[in-house]
Amino acid sequence: MEQLSLFDEADNAPGGAAGDIVVYTDGGCSGNPGAGGWGCVIIDETAAACGKAPKEQSFSGGEKCTTNNRMELTAVISALECLKEPCEVDLYSDSKYVIDALEKDWAVSWKKKGWIKSDKKPALNPDLWEKLLLLISQHEMHYHWVKGHAENEYNNRCDALAVAERDKWN
Repeated sequence: MEQLSLFDEADNAPGGAAGDIVVYTDGGCSGNPGAGGWGCVIIDETAAACGKAPKEQSFSGGEKCTTNNRMELTAVISALECLKEPCEVDLYSDSKYVIDALEKDWAVSWKKKGWIKSDKKPALNPDLWEKLLLLISQHEMHYHWVKGHAENEYNNRCDALAVAERDKWN
């Protein structure tokens, strides 16, 4: 995916620093493994500090044969790959797998142990975790778990994007 800049010169925060970015992500599968899709919504809130409406962009994709967790991870990776500058990022996901592994540093620990978890079993998806750990190291990250299929507008938008992508393969 091509890197996109969510920032116009005039909208940068004082001092030229990138401002706050909010990212919502979701991924899912029909069957596990099965056809899968992911979606993300990226909100640049720096414009709000200048009295302007926040900028939003959404992206989605899918795969014919994948797992739910791979789609959850791909959604986060795809969103963060769009950011050209170091940012303060609030990441919202309904995936405990993603949020807990990042917030509790499980993924960092798995990597240090050669992608082995504390229960001595292999950590799944090390290829995606490698990418994600590199991406989060470039930003100041804040992690938020949201209940899926609830009344969160952005999580529901991401879910709809993911389902539409998944359904392209069914």
